[in-house]
Amino acid sequence: MTNETPLQQLGKRAKRASAALNRTTDAERNEALRAIAQQLRTDESTILEANALDVTRARKKGTDEAVIDRILLNADRLEGIAEAAEQIANLANPLGRTIEQSTHDKGFTIEKVTVPLGVIGMVYEARPNVTVDAAALCLKTGNAVLLRGSSSALDSNKALVASIQRALEGVGLTKDAVLLIEDTSYDVADELFQMNEYVDVLIPRGSQQLIQNVIRKATIPVIETGAGNCHMYIDEAADEEMAIDLVLNAKLQRPSVCNAIETVLVHDSAAERFGARLVDALREKGTELYSNDAFVGADDDHQVTDWDSEFLREAIRVKQVASLDEALDHIASYSTQHSEAIVTEDQEAAARFLQEVDAAAVYHNVSTRFTDGFEYGYGAEMGISTQKLHARGPMGLEALTSTKFLIQGNGQTRG
Repeated sequence: MTNETPLQQLGKRAKRASAALNRTTDAERNEALRAIAQQLRTDESTILEANALDVTRARKKGTDEAVIDRILLNADRLEGIAEAAEQIANLANPLGRTIEQSTHDKGFTIEKVTVPLGVIGMVYEARPNVTVDAAALCLKTGNAVLLRGSSSALDSNKALVASIQRALEGVGLTKDAVLLIEDTSYDVADELFQMNEYVDVLIPRGSQQLIQNVIRKATIPVIETGAGNCHMYIDEAADEEMAIDLVLNAKLQRPSVCNAIETVLVHDSAAERFGARLVDALREKGTELYSNDAFVGADDDHQVTDWDSEFLREAIRVKQVASLDEALDHIASYSTQHSEAIVTEDQEAAARFLQEVDAAAVYHNVSTRFTDGFEYGYGAEMGISTQKLHARGPMGLEALTSTKFLIQGNGQTRG
C-alpha cells in the first residue's frame, strides 16, 4: 500500500529517470532525438487525428480563432517540430563544459562544469509543439521533464508523448524521461507547484494569468516567461518602406504569438510623412486599429481603453509621439520586457533605444518576430524568459543547465 498521489508517483519516476539520464552520453541523447523526429513522422496520421479532436472540441466551445491557431497542427507544422528536434541533436553538447578552471595554492585543481538541472516541470497552454520542444531540449541537456499542458490540447499531447516514448524505448533509454500529467485539473496543478521533493524548477509558458498563478503558488524555483506586450517605434528618421514592411510583419505574420507587436508608436514627423499610408496598409490586411490620434481616423468603437493588454489577433494600437524620449517613456510604462523595436536610420537614436530599453530582446530595423529559439540558433526554446536571474530571452540549452565544482587533489587538508 502507498499513500502517494498519482502525481507523486509520476514525480518519483521522473526523479529516477533524471538519474538514469545523468549516466547517458551526448551521442546516446542525440540518437534519441533523431529517433523522436523520425517517430513523429511515422506517427503523423495518428498525431494529426488526435489534434483534430482538440481543434473540433475547441470550435464547439466557441474558442477564439487565435487560440485555435495555437492548438492546430498540420503536416507542415509537425515536420517543423521534427526538424527542430534534429537541429537540437546537431548542437554542441551543453553538459560537462568547463566554465572556469584554476589551481589552488596547495596544488589541487578547481573546475566549474555544466550539469543538468534535474527534473523540470513544464506548465503551458494550448501549444502542442511545446510538448516536443520541451522534451527535446530537456533530453539534450540530460533533464527529465514533467509536462503539464492544458485540457484544450490533451489529445494532441497524449499522442505526441506516446510517440516520444516509443522512440526513447527504441534506442534503449527510459521512457520516463518524458512524462505527461494527463490530469489537467487545477488541484493537480497546484500539487505540482509545491512538489519540491521531485521537481527542481518550474517553467510556465502561456498567458500572464497562468504565469502569475504559478509564481504566486509555487514553492519550487520558477523561471518566469512573460507575456508579450511588444512595441515598435517609428522614428522621425525611419525609412518609409522599411517601416511599413516591419510593422506589417511584426503584427500580422503570426498575430497570436507573444513576439507580435501590440502597439506602434509613430513620431510626429513620420506620421506626417506616411502615417496615412501605414494606416491604409494595416486596414487593407484587415487589422483593427485602436487609437486616439487624428491621423488614424479612429472612431468611437476603436478608442484605446488600455495600453497593457495583448490582442493576440489582427488588432493594434497606434500612438503618435513627439520625440524619442516620449516613446521611451511609454515603453518603460507598459512594456512586459519581452521584445521592443525601433525603426530608424539615425544611429544615435538607435543606440539610445538599444541601451535604454529594458527588455529581453531589443531590435533596430528588425521585426520582433525573430525573438525565437529556433531563429537564434537554439533549435527550439523552452520559452522566452522576461526575468533577469538565471536566464533571459529565448531559453535554449544553456538555460537548462546548472553548474557544479569538481575539486581534485592528492590529500590536501586545510590548516
